[in-house]
Amino acid sequence: MTIEEAIEELESGGAVRFSRLLKICEEFFGEARIRGSHHIFRTPWVGNPRINLQADGPDAKRYQVRQVIEALERLEESGDE
Repeated sequence: MTIEEAIEELESGGAVRFSRLLKICEEFFGEARIRGSHHIFRTPWVGNPRINLQADGPDAKRYQVRQVIEALERLEESGDE
């Protein structure tokens, strides 16, 4: 899967399954560190730009989907995939 395909899938408009969002993050950002119900992914940028995901039932929280899309766009721009 390319970054472009992942962004397209996440922007499709419907609810995104939490398990699917985790798989996308694992593919582009590596393995998550898990603290309780939080899945924390490191990004390759300086500072503290982590992606912190937490399920909302079977679906991902909409604001977290937006954060992942923004991180993928940044990753695509930087060419760090």
